[in-house]
Amino acid sequence: MTTDIKSKVQGLDPNIKPRDIKGLAAQTSIYESIAVITKRAEQISIEMKNELHSKLDEFASTSETIEEILENKEQIEISKFYERLPNPAIIATEEFLRDHLEFGYSERRGHTEE
Repeated sequence: MTTDIKSKVQGLDPNIKPRDIKGLAAQTSIYESIAVITKRAEQISIEMKNELHSKLDEFASTSETIEEILENKEQIEISKFYERLPNPAIIATEEFLRDHLEFGYSERRGHTEE
């Protein structure tokens, strides 16, 4: 599921705020909810890292020129944008609460019940 990070975080408050536990546990138990949010946060983190690296790779160069100094300013702006983004756990929690996540259970391997 690859989408632009800007559209994902549009309107999200980047600050941590208290959450209603009952709201988190409405679909599953609190432990399962946190496991789903954690897994999604890890995916978002990887997506953000890959997106940032791909944007910064556009500026990769081996020589020092005046143009490169100007490009460094662009790199700094891109990096600052990613630093100001909400934490992946905040994004994942909002996705979970807004029912934007699909999740299921995989069968346990090697475990048989008699």
